[in-house]
Amino acid sequence: MIGRTNGRAVSITGLGVYVPERVLSNAELERLVDTTDEWIVSRTGIRERRIAAPEQAMSDLALPAAREALEQAGVRGEDLDLVIVATVTPDMSFPATAAILADAIGANDAAAYDLSAGCTGFMYALAQAYGMLAGGLAARALVVGGDVLSKILDWDDRSTLVLFGDGAGAVVIERTDEGGFLGFELGADGGGGENLWLPGSGSRVFEDPDRFVKMNGREVFKFATRAMVTSAEAILDECGKTVEDIDVYVPHQANVRIIDHAVKRLGVPEERVVVNVDRYGNTSSGSIPLALADAVDDGRLGRGKLALLTGMGAGLTWGSTLIEWTIETNGAAA
Repeated sequence: MIGRTNGRAVSITGLGVYVPERVLSNAELERLVDTTDEWIVSRTGIRERRIAAPEQAMSDLALPAAREALEQAGVRGEDLDLVIVATVTPDMSFPATAAILADAIGANDAAAYDLSAGCTGFMYALAQAYGMLAGGLAARALVVGGDVLSKILDWDDRSTLVLFGDGAGAVVIERTDEGGFLGFELGADGGGGENLWLPGSGSRVFEDPDRFVKMNGREVFKFATRAMVTSAEAILDECGKTVEDIDVYVPHQANVRIIDHAVKRLGVPEERVVVNVDRYGNTSSGSIPLALADAVDDGRLGRGKLALLTGMGAGLTWGSTLIEWTIETNGAAA
């Protein structure tokens, strides 16, 4: 699906992020599995990642990120109509992590639910929140993207262990006077789902499931390099924009080789590309909000800037959006 927004200005008015304290370096991984720092960096660009403490669940990562986003937006939890948590690692199957989070921040009357779209979850959730606000069903929403992937990794499997980390980001979304989301492009290819999946985690019966992430790295890489480019090109064309119009490119942080491929194909100048996969690894739905926060912190993303966001992940899913940023560098929204 693809489409421009309907002319109603809806934008991000608050942004917050959180990563666990523990840093897991490539040097430490060398002692756990048959790998080296050189091998990991050359193939992924990752040098370290954050790992949640044993007692930390998804809602524990979401809560500080949500509080920071609410504070920046000047919004209280009780002012929210909608809370969406995009994650593949919820606290539990039910109740929804979003409901747990809504209770923690005092959003007692808000609709709250989890969304599962792999690493593209944050993009899907942004589109849903936009639709609710533009359609008049809600006035303020909180969207959280994040995962605690360390809980579902096989710590003896080099092919997945080196790639992923834990982290979360949150945004407050409100109607604004100008700017905001210009359009969305979303899609899925369920036929490729078995290339990145978690067998045994639901109602489908598997023989001796270990409930660890399974990935066909070669096929996922081929999908990612294609989807990152075609999704970005599609939303640019739909919204009548070109790469030259983009001030900041925020791709999903899965692998620096995937990002480099997309940057080269799209022709985005390197100085406009946000890359933090070296510090966080692939945090799934937390990837794009963490990268947005870095772009704000280093001054590349400010009010009036046009940002292109593109994600891809398990499902297999993909999604892009264009947004004219409406938050001043001092935290004030338009």
